[in-house]
Amino acid sequence: MSRALNILFIHQNMPAQFKFLAPALAADGHNVLFLTQACRAQLPGVTEVIYPAPPPRGADTHYYLRQFEDAVLHGQAVVRAINGIVKRGFRPDLIIAHPGWGEAMFLKDVLPKVPLILFAELGYRGRGLDVGFDPEEKSNLSTICRARARNAHLLLSLEAADAAVSPTIWQKASHARMLQPKIDVIFDGIETRVVCPRPDARVTLPDGRTVKRGDPVITYVARNLEPYRGFRTFMRAIPHIQRKRPDADIIIVGGDKVSYGRAPADFPNWRAAMEAEVDFDPARVHFMGKLPYDTYLDVLAVSGAHAYLTYPFVLSWSCMEAMAMGALVIGSDTGPVREVIRDGVNGLLTDFFDPAALADRLTEALDHPARFEGLRQAAIETVRQRYDVEQSLPAWRALIQRVMAAHGGTARADGKSAARPVARPNRSVRRRSAARRRREEPAVGQMQT
Repeated sequence: MSRALNILFIHQNMPAQFKFLAPALAADGHNVLFLTQACRAQLPGVTEVIYPAPPPRGADTHYYLRQFEDAVLHGQAVVRAINGIVKRGFRPDLIIAHPGWGEAMFLKDVLPKVPLILFAELGYRGRGLDVGFDPEEKSNLSTICRARARNAHLLLSLEAADAAVSPTIWQKASHARMLQPKIDVIFDGIETRVVCPRPDARVTLPDGRTVKRGDPVITYVARNLEPYRGFRTFMRAIPHIQRKRPDADIIIVGGDKVSYGRAPADFPNWRAAMEAEVDFDPARVHFMGKLPYDTYLDVLAVSGAHAYLTYPFVLSWSCMEAMAMGALVIGSDTGPVREVIRDGVNGLLTDFFDPAALADRLTEALDHPARFEGLRQAAIETVRQRYDVEQSLPAWRALIQRVMAAHGGTARADGKSAARPVARPNRSVRRRSAARRRREEPAVGQMQT
């Protein structure tokens, strides 16, 4: 007997890491629902269900427990939403969720028989990763202990899951060693048919001038301009760049909020803090803010040298996207970047904390573009061969097939599912089976949370 799977995705900010996977599974013929707090982009074939944000945590919650309490509230809100989904007739055959906000904490308690795959983005540590990496961000016993406590809801969720996925080997290794055997490494996917070199790209700067490929253009991109993504180092490199190449246009893309870490103490944002610290010629430094995706790709396409810096933390999509666009990426010599970029092979690496060294490599790329053309082509091939969505989707389908088979069903290579053949029970057996299911899953439609 063949049937389509009912697949439930859960992430508080749709579509996030599932922007390719969810519609691909819908195109395979599965029934796909996406439970979220905010739908940033609708996906073909995918039905979104919005659940309300939980109430704020208590004001007196212990500092170490604030993240956990917030996670419990998110998990509770998801339980309530799933009760409503099931009552309306959608019972999941498979759940794929991101546990980062606590949304996955209670899934196996309300639906214990439903296979659960989690997106294991990062495990936190008090030492060895982002905490204590930057000497300008002072670490003490409290920050170290809080980092360990931040793992509580992740560990609970991963322990209960049937399988998990991390996007890189480095990120998989950040998780507890005892849980790593259940984690597959599958990158989210870059659509290299779209994210590819654009020889005719043009970018209009805020002053009205237009730049193109071949012009002396240096680029920097982050979701928000902040220390975690090396913004301080990049800004401190600008005076060195301008002494060497005063003709270079420096394009900076990103918002002024905080995605990771803390806000500056005495300024509204890190951009203002660094503008106050660093003396540079503003006529050649262009803060573009957040851009539409296609315009952002044009920025990467005209780049003569692209800086990508990060703490030992989650690797940004922009690193692979810049490589796929044919930009020469000068990356920080940190663990997550070294997994993707080999110095002198498909990009260049530099010390995260050395602005002068960063400036040297960026201006060298502008001075000798032909010397680095082989690195640009190697970067394109790296993304096509290892990080393209056409590699990611088959890996996901294989994982789903394996997980479903372990639960008594199969998922064919085309994405359709085939339930395990069973003998048709007589009416009394069917009644007993239904009663047994109700006993096994009393939480669905009944949990008082």
